[in-house]
Amino acid sequence: MRGSCHDRCPFRCENPQIIQRRATDVCSLCDSSTGLTTSAEGHGALNRRSVLGGLGSAAALVGLSACTPAGEVRDAAATGPDQAIGDAKLGLALLGTQAGPPVVADRAGIASALVVDGHVYVVDCGRAATTQYPRAGLQFRNLNSIFLTHLHADHLADYYNFFLLAGHIPNPRGDNLPGPIDVYGPGPAGGLPPKFGGGPAPTVHPEAPTPGTREMTERLHAAYSYSDNIFLRDMNIRDVRTLSTVHEIEVPEVGANFQNTAPPMQPFEVMRDERVRVTATLVPHGPVFPAFAFRFDTEHGSVTFSGDTAKTPNLIELAKDTDILVHEAIGVQGADIPPAVLDHMLQSHVEVQETGHVAQAANARTLVLSHISDLAQNPIDENAWKNWAQQGYDGEVVVGRDLQTFVLA
Repeated sequence: MRGSCHDRCPFRCENPQIIQRRATDVCSLCDSSTGLTTSAEGHGALNRRSVLGGLGSAAALVGLSACTPAGEVRDAAATGPDQAIGDAKLGLALLGTQAGPPVVADRAGIASALVVDGHVYVVDCGRAATTQYPRAGLQFRNLNSIFLTHLHADHLADYYNFFLLAGHIPNPRGDNLPGPIDVYGPGPAGGLPPKFGGGPAPTVHPEAPTPGTREMTERLHAAYSYSDNIFLRDMNIRDVRTLSTVHEIEVPEVGANFQNTAPPMQPFEVMRDERVRVTATLVPHGPVFPAFAFRFDTEHGSVTFSGDTAKTPNLIELAKDTDILVHEAIGVQGADIPPAVLDHMLQSHVEVQETGHVAQAANARTLVLSHISDLAQNPIDENAWKNWAQQGYDGEVVVGRDLQTFVLA
């Protein structure tokens, strides 16, 4: 931990019993006027804070994992869900942090949930997202919107389960979707890239091989129609087709298409309501089009999600001065992988050793690594990853874990 906690703390608590520990331990501050308990990770983010532009205002990163030791992953299955995140004015829950389609036992698929004044906005719906959602202490009745960065399977595996399962009869806690939920995602790609290395490639459903979010959702309705039709008749469930309202994100005229996936551009607005303004930008994720990064601005602070991306000025512009940058990261050094896989990884992602440079260029207060994959070592060496991501970056780095939570206000 760089410097004493007292030197770094914006509250300048004069209590002589301030505890200074390793960066992975909690630092407790006694303040009779605020009653704050703040993690050591949170302090590093606080001392770089400034007034936010646009809708933002001064915001304090109050705690990590609901004021448990920084970096600790709470096992909600054993200890019960973390209720604090659901009550946050602005909170972030990492529902799943695994990158890529391969199934691993120690991480769920990529998915995050942002809580703004009690309303929940989900970003990506990877494997087990619907299970992780209540484990994080969140209620389906508070789900406001779902945002999809792109239409790769590892970001979609549990997308339809939010409607098919969480929209069914209430669970034992009496909770299910309120419906309809707004969904914001990519439109049709408009074309397919050539096969790596040349030659022919099979095409699934050649009649319409590049569906957007709306057509994908309609096809899922059709795929599960028998199940729904039976339940509609013998359990009087709601029609699953009424539980979502799909909005395909319209890309501004910047010359982007499936052959020019992420030209230089300014962030553009996707949606706003009384709590949040969401902006986006195109990011380069190999041949995928469109692929988005999203930024959420609130009166309590801002959180930016990189989506899957290679290094790009578009993301740096979107994430300027953000409180938390949730950034994807891969490890390939020392990996023995086929050329096609390595080529995809380097065109589509950012090596962990480069993520700190991105966060520094964006002046992000805190860098949270998610969508994690190390092709040379699994499970990852978290200490090595933290040190690599810290290179060139003077903010705080958190190597994300499933069900880790952050409360900003």
